[in-house]
Amino acid sequence: MIKLIKYFIKFLKTNSNSYEASPITKLNQIKHNDILLSINTKNNTKDIFYIIKRTPGAGLFSNFIFVLNHIKIADSLGYKPIIDMENFPTIYNEKKSINKTKNAWNYYFDNKKNYNLKKILKNHRFIITSNRFSKSFSHTIDNNQFRMLFKKYFKINNNHLRFVEKFKKKFFINKKIVALHLRGTSNKTSANHPFPITEEQTINVLDKLIKKNKYDKIFLCTEDLNYFNLIKRKFKNKIIFLNKPYRSYKDDAFKRYPRKFHRYKLGKDILIEALLISKCDSFIYTNSNVSKFVKFLDDKKVINYFLIENGFNSSNAYIAKWLWYFKAFLPPLLGGFTNTTYVKKN
Repeated sequence: MIKLIKYFIKFLKTNSNSYEASPITKLNQIKHNDILLSINTKNNTKDIFYIIKRTPGAGLFSNFIFVLNHIKIADSLGYKPIIDMENFPTIYNEKKSINKTKNAWNYYFDNKKNYNLKKILKNHRFIITSNRFSKSFSHTIDNNQFRMLFKKYFKINNNHLRFVEKFKKKFFINKKIVALHLRGTSNKTSANHPFPITEEQTINVLDKLIKKNKYDKIFLCTEDLNYFNLIKRKFKNKIIFLNKPYRSYKDDAFKRYPRKFHRYKLGKDILIEALLISKCDSFIYTNSNVSKFVKFLDDKKVINYFLIENGFNSSNAYIAKWLWYFKAFLPPLLGGFTNTTYVKKN
């Protein structure tokens, strides 16, 4: 009996730990200490470069927010910011070059300044940042200061922008469109994250908002096949979506490699979806870094935002692994999710 109890406890601990994605390329170690900043003063050039790294990093827009906060620091000090996601790889890095670069930042964003990372590391004074997300950093990036700083140094890759414009012209023109971004899979088990909505709540939210606002189409963005199949089955020809993004019933996007350049495409897919969301009339969402990036893009504040508030998961990682499923099973009177959920118009 004791052995059985120990085995059960071990099983719970093993299956309660959240999977942490890791890079598939190796760290090219540049000598420095992982403190807030490491400084190389071996050269006496006038310019000081501010090298921003984040390895292994996190989701694409988490990395984006991290970079923006460091650009703000660099710009305020008169240093020149440059992103190194080649020597310090992220979870999106591929082993082979993408568009002639191995720097994952440049898969998605172009540098406006003609800085050469190899020359900087060899010939210039530089500062290398820590990987840590400082407590002083802001997650709220939908303000003109961050927008102007990004535009000063970087821009979104033109290939991605061209694809978005073609898609918009083909599917969005002369239609009133509501974008829906649903995080499932990992978000159902992530500690201290907003609870995803249940299938019943999803249909109720969509029915109510479509009836009230007379949307022609729904632009659906989700990595969760349960949501995808449910909404596609219910709303049929009313749905617009990208065909190629990776979708699954499980949290395995970074565990598998089912297509060529899969890691790169995971970032590309969510970037394009976010860009397309910013072209829609309305946006239904739960708080995430995706919604923060959409608001960053929406500088004219033309999108109607509908925030889904379904409560938060436990801060305890063991409890969080099961709590969403537990609440989805229980009736509302016993603490389960209600059939409808609160939607706040922002």
